[in-house]
Amino acid sequence: MKRRPMTAPDLAELEAIARDALRSIPGELRRHVQNVVIRVEEFPDEETEREMDLETPFDLLGLYRGVSLDRKSVSETATDVDMIFLYRRPILDYWCETGEDLVHVMRHVLIHEIGHHFGLSDEDMERIEAEA
Repeated sequence: MKRRPMTAPDLAELEAIARDALRSIPGELRRHVQNVVIRVEEFPDEETEREMDLETPFDLLGLYRGVSLDRKSVSETATDVDMIFLYRRPILDYWCETGEDLVHVMRHVLIHEIGHHFGLSDEDMERIEAEA
């Protein structure tokens, strides 16, 4: 059988991988993010780079944008949609450097960003990921 050369997934393919990875996230997290938009982009935009004080756009794999659940108020009207941005090129760079399974990488980034939606600490997210 002739092997096809391995190519990096494009934006649409990475989005499909993210959807698959999202289905594997523990239900305790997943059920609360049904209204959170997941968006895959090549890199963070320049404003995000400045805001996050990044040395390089490869420093950021994902980003939660919105008001975390621990800071939301029932009396306030939402002014924007909660979103999780996944950055394709930094994720692929990390994937190549580590040799980890790409679905595992996507799952890890999603858990981390969903954790921010909940206002969880990095330690909380590591525990949830380890238990899953």
